[in-house]
Order: sequence, then C-alpha cells, then structure tokens
Amino acid sequence: MTGGAKDAAECHGDTVELAEAIARRLEDRIATIQSERRRPRVVLTGGTIALAAYERLRADRADWADVELWFGDERFVPAGHEDRNDRQAADAFLRRLAVPTEHVHSMPAHGCDQSLAEAADQYAQTLPDGPFDLVLLGMGPDGHVASLFPGFAQLHESERDVVEVFGSPKPPPERISLTFRALNRTEAVWFLVAGDGKAGAVARALAADGSLEETPARGVRGSAETLWLLDADAASGLP
Repeated sequence: MTGGAKDAAECHGDTVELAEAIARRLEDRIATIQSERRRPRVVLTGGTIALAAYERLRADRADWADVELWFGDERFVPAGHEDRNDRQAADAFLRRLAVPTEHVHSMPAHGCDQSLAEAADQYAQTLPDGPFDLVLLGMGPDGHVASLFPGFAQLHESERDVVEVFGSPKPPPERISLTFRALNRTEAVWFLVAGDGKAGAVARALAADGSLEETPARGVRGSAETLWLLDADAASGLP
C-alpha cells in the first residue's frame, strides 16, 4: 500500500443505510471545512451507491454554493451523454442544490476537437495547486478505481496527474482519469462500495499485503484519513 493514513472500515446493513450514511458524512465534512472559512475541494466519483448518496444530500446542512468539485474520471463521450459522470452528478444533486457551474470542473467531452491525450492534459490545468480535502472513489469487482484498471500502464504513471485511457474493460473504451499521483494529493479518501460482487476486491484492498497490479484500489490513500464505507455484502469477505 502507499503511505498515508491507516485504513478504517465502516459497515452498514444495506445500500439504503449506506447511502444515507455517506450523504450525512459528506454534508458534515463540507460544513466542517466551511466553518474553517475555506472552500471545500472535493473529487466526485460515479457509480450506483455514490449517486444514491448524492440524491440524499440536503441544502440545509452545508453551503453547496461554496464547494469546488472535480471528477476522478470520465467517459470520453459527448457532453450531456447519460454515461458521463458529470451529467449523472448534475441530475442527482448539482442542479438541485444550485452548485455554481463555475465551481464544477468537468472533464472535456468527445467532440471538443481534441485528442484524448490533449483532453487529459487540459483537465490537469484545472486541478488545484494544493491538496484536495476529500476524494470519493467507487471500486469495481476487479479492484479498479477511477479508470485505473488492473494491469494497465496508467498504474505506474508518476509524472502526470491526468491520463488518457484506451481499451477500458468496461465500456465505453475511451476515458480520462486522475492518476495515483493526483488522487493521493488529498487529506481524506473515502471508498464507497456496495454489493457482494465486490467483497473479494475489498478484502484484497484491505489485506496486509497484495498486488497493486491486481487491485489498484491499494494505490490510493489520504494523508490524514482513508475510510471504507461498505454495506454488509461488500464487507462479507473481511475477517
């Protein structure tokens, strides 16, 4: 595993309980950062459980007009496409909670007259100079996070913060992703994971030793906090 805070895991009975817990934790973290008179810097993830949590966010617990948001990865499809993480986040909470569009840093879309590599480099210019406050990550059954997949060369990228991904094992095949170098530049990382299909990957990610090539989730840790928020099924493979 990389350096950073030791992992902690919190288990909830089912996906409804988990989504509620994520939403309340996220609101509380945003409010705490804002109480320090800072604008929170958060990296969003996609995925079913993340979207369920976003749909439960409320306007009365944090000032969503004063939050700055990025995305850990994105499908390289046209703007507004239903597969895009920014579109799904907008539908789930960005519009409802009136997050200013200038505070939402979407990754470039297909059709923007750029190559995938150019789009990745352009997005790197939007990243903050300092660390993120919080990086949210889902995880696939294969242990991938963002669009960093087992066995892919991007796992070993050490010079770039954002990379292009071709041949994704999950469609669509072309994606843009933050690298470990960028994802680890954060105070806190929360993994949001549900379902028994991911239990094996959770167990591998939290094992005392293991392979980054096999389980890329092992490569991301926060400097102060690394928290796994799980439902009972996802946690079923843990000791």
